[in-house]
Amino acid sequence: MTDVPTRVRAAVRLIDAGTPPHRDRAVDALRALAILGVVLGHWLVTALVADTGGGTHPALHTASPLQHMPWLAPISWVFQTLAVFFLVGGHVATRGYVSARARGTGYPQWLRARLSRLFKPVAAVLTLWTAAAVALLLTGADPGTVRTLVKLALSPMWFLLVFAVLTAATPLLTRLNPLWPLVVVLHVDLLRFGLGAPGWLGWLNLPAGWLVPYTLGAAWTRGELQRRRAGWLLLTGGAAATAALVAWAGYPASMVGVPGATVSNLDPPTLAAVTFGLAQCGLALLVRERLGRAMRRPLAWAAVALVNLSAMTIFLWHQTALMATTATGLLAGRLPGLHTLPDGLGWVAARLAWLPVFALALAVCWAAFRGFEQAGGRRRSLVVRSRRPGTAHTSGPRVDV
Repeated sequence: MTDVPTRVRAAVRLIDAGTPPHRDRAVDALRALAILGVVLGHWLVTALVADTGGGTHPALHTASPLQHMPWLAPISWVFQTLAVFFLVGGHVATRGYVSARARGTGYPQWLRARLSRLFKPVAAVLTLWTAAAVALLLTGADPGTVRTLVKLALSPMWFLLVFAVLTAATPLLTRLNPLWPLVVVLHVDLLRFGLGAPGWLGWLNLPAGWLVPYTLGAAWTRGELQRRRAGWLLLTGGAAATAALVAWAGYPASMVGVPGATVSNLDPPTLAAVTFGLAQCGLALLVRERLGRAMRRPLAWAAVALVNLSAMTIFLWHQTALMATTATGLLAGRLPGLHTLPDGLGWVAARLAWLPVFALALAVCWAAFRGFEQAGGRRRSLVVRSRRPGTAHTSGPRVDV
């Protein structure tokens, strides 16, 4: 019988050998890093604190270590990687649309294929959490706790809605200069924070803010960001602008929302979040060649390919994995780093120890629900094939582009 390491090595070689030589592996690596950054960021800064009142169903409320230890804000600079995801998304969508037109594929068919990949996994999340919320309420759970859990579970949906809107508008965005949405964000913030305009005006930044990296991705497709000078300009200019906005304009240092804070850089996006995203995009463009070389290593490429295979499943279920671990842990009482207030370095150390458990719970979710993501029918993808003597190619794993 073939041992497990041998089979793993064989699978790794199969994925590497079956990847088309023209595929830009750095793009897939950036997407995988962006997804994993969001997951780890949520796991590190999201705490579900159990009350001390006892009872059959202890109440849970959200908290963040950034509330009690604001000097940890640099953590958010590392793990808030949504701008990179929108950069890659804009690049892949515009490239895919151009390719689809060249093949004679119409816009409706192209859009339907792309959106089905986004929203098919959503059905499983909505179904499970609808049933879970009803069951919790019927068994006497605190309504506030149920609301907290459902909000956390469904919070990734905002991203999918914005991404879907931008994807649908791709034909209109292929030539849009990123400066236009950046100017919109600048003026909205000026009106909100400088001239006392109503707070709801900030929601204009939700599409405009993410349009900036998305249209940068389109510029990448057009070949306008190939020179390293473009990457350095985005990195240094974005970093300098963000530092100035935080130091002198009163923007929060944290690039993720902090419960109880007056202003959030993400909810809705602020100018500081957008300039920070520009810096991230610049860094991504600068490291893409090095990433491309690293992806020539079969093991590294196989890992990236597998993350891309299940990107939406990982993204949609990572909060559920955290909450499942938290709920199960309550059976043993209030556990440090899981149910306790995140107000010290002891909590940070304990939370780091919980990360492998969260990953295991996510792996269980992945095994249970990955079929919803991979049952999308015929689509343009990376198809790993193996050729046996005298046979046709047989399909293996798919990685969407």
